[in-house]
Amino acid sequence: MADTEANLLRHFPLLLPQNREKTVYEGFISAQGSDFYLRIVLPKDLQLKKARLLCSWQLKNILNEYHQVVQQEVALKNKQEFCVQPPSCSFCKDLLTEIGAVGWDKLTCVDSSFSTIKLKADDASGRKHLITVKLKAKDHSSSMDADSDAGMTHFHALSQYPVEPPDCIVDFPVPFSVSWTPQSSLVNVYNQFLAALETLKAFWDVMDEIDEKTWVLEPEKPPRSATSRRIALGNNASINIEVDPRHPTMLPEVCFLGADHVTKPLGLKLRGNIHLWDPENSLLQNLKDVLEIDFPARTILEESENKLDFGMDCGICYARHLNGAIPDQVCNNPQCGQPFHQICLYEWLRGLSTSRQSFNVFFGDCPYCSKPITLKMSGRKP
Repeated sequence: MADTEANLLRHFPLLLPQNREKTVYEGFISAQGSDFYLRIVLPKDLQLKKARLLCSWQLKNILNEYHQVVQQEVALKNKQEFCVQPPSCSFCKDLLTEIGAVGWDKLTCVDSSFSTIKLKADDASGRKHLITVKLKAKDHSSSMDADSDAGMTHFHALSQYPVEPPDCIVDFPVPFSVSWTPQSSLVNVYNQFLAALETLKAFWDVMDEIDEKTWVLEPEKPPRSATSRRIALGNNASINIEVDPRHPTMLPEVCFLGADHVTKPLGLKLRGNIHLWDPENSLLQNLKDVLEIDFPARTILEESENKLDFGMDCGICYARHLNGAIPDQVCNNPQCGQPFHQICLYEWLRGLSTSRQSFNVFFGDCPYCSKPITLKMSGRKP
């Protein structure tokens, strides 16, 4: 259910669910420069391929044209056959020797063509990391008889390694480039990987402490490359920090999200106590000292009897996630404090005759308490 909803909202952010079961969506989609109304009805198993589309005849004609294009692409793809030329015995022998030099206990995967190798490592704090090494190949193509149904066959030979460096894929917050010579090997790649892990240890220690001792709203499951955290503060307010991986204990970029009566005092404390920041302390401890707060744990906020402490669902679409975003617009009325998705509040205010707009700022009434509410659109129109 969550995957289906995420796919719909990611590709069509102006389609909103019409019931709690998330089986009916209504909204608008853009096609060939025009906006069209669309209603999607999903079956109980929420399978998109079984969905019913209710739309105008103009949109149906456009969709039929795309349907023919998709069929042609599938037919063309089915006519292609991809073959991989097996590597030579000497190449395999040399590569196996290099893997043995790294350590067979470090190997997690190697494909049948010996073109992709995955190696694992633990850093000094016991965190597990993975590096994917892709050996570059040189393409050779040969066309078969024009009347043959087999189409074109592509052969790939592992002829570039070790003359050229392999492509390395890692989950790092900074670029990872390998120093390479024709005499280099997997051992050199792995040792450089270990050295990079050591330089990033302090950064990951900082981020792990934040993840363990606070309620991180975004990202929900942060990868090791993520440098930002949005942390719940209570009273439907949060703080977003952007940490420098090279200097993780220095003052990060800070942005407060929430009602003005909650966030403005925090901004004043940040500016007034900035001299207290000590790079010798952890980033989380510095934030506590400068803002003069304790970051509440998730269990405390979720179990709080005061629902104003932190509301998770948008007051318009009744969902937490919408197109990858969580509610970050909050009513400034201290007795309300209801959060909304930016796009939901935008559509709500745009539909009210009493709302007004000044450049990228909308003024209207809160859907919950009817008190004045302001929405400042970021960057581009949703």
